[in-house]
Amino acid sequence: MRPVVSLPRPAALLVVAAAVVLAGCQAAAPEPRGPEVTTDGGVYYGDIAFEPCSLSAPLGSAVEARCAKVSVPENRADPDGRAIELAVAWIESSGDAQPDPVVMIAGGPGQSALQSYPMLHAAFGDIRRNRHVLLVDARGTGGSNLLACHDEDGNTAFSDPDEHTVEAARAFAERCRDQLATHADLRFYGTADHVRDLEQVRALIGAPQLNLVGISYGTRVAQQYAAAWPEHTRTVLLDSVVPNALPLGNEHAANLEAALERLFERCREDAACAGNLGDPAANLAKVRGQLEAGGLDAVDYRDPVTGEWTRDTPTYGHLAALLRMYAYQPAATATLPLLLHEAAGGRYQSLMAQAQMLMTDLGGQIAHGMQLSVTCTEDYPDMAAGDGDAGTVMGTELLDFTRAQCEAWPRGERVPAFREPLATDVPLLAISGEFDPVTPARYGDAVVEHLPNGRHLVLPGQGHNVLPAGCMPTLAAQFIESADAGALDASCLDRLQPVPPFAGTYGWEP
Repeated sequence: MRPVVSLPRPAALLVVAAAVVLAGCQAAAPEPRGPEVTTDGGVYYGDIAFEPCSLSAPLGSAVEARCAKVSVPENRADPDGRAIELAVAWIESSGDAQPDPVVMIAGGPGQSALQSYPMLHAAFGDIRRNRHVLLVDARGTGGSNLLACHDEDGNTAFSDPDEHTVEAARAFAERCRDQLATHADLRFYGTADHVRDLEQVRALIGAPQLNLVGISYGTRVAQQYAAAWPEHTRTVLLDSVVPNALPLGNEHAANLEAALERLFERCREDAACAGNLGDPAANLAKVRGQLEAGGLDAVDYRDPVTGEWTRDTPTYGHLAALLRMYAYQPAATATLPLLLHEAAGGRYQSLMAQAQMLMTDLGGQIAHGMQLSVTCTEDYPDMAAGDGDAGTVMGTELLDFTRAQCEAWPRGERVPAFREPLATDVPLLAISGEFDPVTPARYGDAVVEHLPNGRHLVLPGQGHNVLPAGCMPTLAAQFIESADAGALDASCLDRLQPVPPFAGTYGWEP
């Protein structure tokens, strides 16, 4: 029996004991008990012992939290086999906490929840007034038996545009598979595994229900959890929605093409952008032709991450990576007409620097091995190029690379109802950005149409991951508090506007 003393703020926590829940088992009804602090200063949230920690991210300030490790079976069909540890963090409510915490589920697939949360901490400020935030690194990410892939030079899968071939992609996957097989069975790192892990953590902390906040790929996890355990799901908030029926990546080429056309049209309609920079579509075609022809001289540019001068030769891989990665940082798309104008004039320094920054930033966040375990099991069997994909900027490249890697990657079993739309009475709020090139607003519509207590909000002028935009944090907190999406007054979102396209080096003109 652990020695305990009373927590100084009795209403700060509601902790309960619960049995460990494995796949297919039901948890006993939680019996509330008071908060507990051990005599050595540790804190128990239910049956999990937490210690003080600090969460940090490259682009976010540090967040005070409590962290723990939870042991789970790697293969739940073999509970006596290898166990892995999940990294779990808990950010305390700023006031008296309700018994149902909020769980933020990160995107990717392959992002760490603990590492990505600090960039969104401010957006959870209103939510944390009366609820704790719980974070669980999906197995294969962050501190949960990380499945990170690196090439022979130590670079991630995203950071070498010169190796932009199907053969290189397959060889990378084979090396990564062999490296990771020493400490992981790669068949057991998919969405269904993460969902079961979340349910086990819920049972351990003794929470009767969870409020799920899924972001991008995390919306898939949230939908799958709500379908499997509706009785333990109080509310669901989906930010940048991935429908269950959609193979991830299957429509990226068409979606990016449509998003670029909308961006280019905004430049054409802006007198300063069009007058100073010309037609961005024409510039893109020119730059693409120059890069595909090859033979360009190396250029010197300052690495935007390290600040050091770098010398490299521009390739089409740099352009393709830049256009794809911009989808994840939509505010930066305002600079794209300027970058294409400069590159069309033979000045590639800015394009190279931006490509390097985006690839380093995203590549460092994604555990590529976990991403492949998800994609190859859940999406690869259903992937098919669209009729017009070959003529797009991205072409069929993403699908070709994915197929090549999945041919070499071990695959698990997808749950039978995986592709079925979520159909539940659980209150659900979906939010999308008007200009999101990754998960366009029509995806949110497709999910909500099956939900009697669902609502979809489209944020004007916004892109991917819109929870922090404008008054959305307040609306999210109101939804989680009321569990009634239909009652929200979302008129405050009408004040949102897109970032104007740059008209020159100093930004846009008034």
